This record gives sequence, structure tokens and C-alpha cells, in this order.
Amino acid sequence: MLQQTDMPNPTAPEDNDRPLRPALLRGWRCRCPNCGAGPMMRGYLTVRDACPVCSQNLHHHRADDGPAYLTILIVGHLMAPLMLFVFTRFRPDPLIAASVFSVGCVALSLFLLPRLKGAMVAVQWAKRMHGFGADARD
Repeated sequence: MLQQTDMPNPTAPEDNDRPLRPALLRGWRCRCPNCGAGPMMRGYLTVRDACPVCSQNLHHHRADDGPAYLTILIVGHLMAPLMLFVFTRFRPDPLIAASVFSVGCVALSLFLLPRLKGAMVAVQWAKRMHGFGADARD
């Protein structure tokens, strides 16, 4: 018969959990989720194979299309109400409004995309997903 102490607690953190919040903040800054000192990206969106500072392997990540979907979701939810407000309140010329909001959408997308990719890689690292939990440095 199982006693209450023998049953695993699903809400209890594991002994080897990595802190999520610092990892997310480091990932948002496009830094290594482990040390926060090394750059995570080799280019605009290319994740390095390993951190040059702490040698944390980063090649396990599976960000795929997630950052692009999140970018579209955030930009759409910010810009659509703003466009509606500006159009109903100020009635700008449609060509000017389209030009300004197109530049705004592109700029916001270019700003968010690498940061959201860094945050997704950091979440995967913190939760030990996709091979990040195999070893202390993997």
C-alpha cells in the first residue's frame, strides 16, 4: 500500500531545475542562457553551436517557426488597434498611414524576432527540452 510520502509530488520542482526567469532575460538579450556573458547568436538569427564563454552546447535548440509566429502575433495585436485608433481619430491620408504603419510593422518585427528566438532557446534550456538536459554542459 502506498503511503502519502511515497507518491511523487507533481508540483515539486526537480532537484536539477534551471531557473526560468534569469534564462528568459538572458535569452531576450540574445545571451547564453547558462552564463549570460557569451553571445547566443552568430548572426541575426543563427544560434551558435556552443557558448564561447562557458562552452554550453546550444545546438540542441528547436525554435523552428515559433519565434516567427510569436512575432506576428505580437505585432498584429499591437499595430491593429493602433491603426484603428489613428484612422478613426486623425483620419490621415491612406497612403501616408499605410507607409507609416508598414515601416512600423517591419521595424517592430525586426526588433522582436531575434529576441523571441533567444527567449525560446532559453526556455528549452531551462526546461531541459530537446537534449539540453543530457549532461551539465549539453
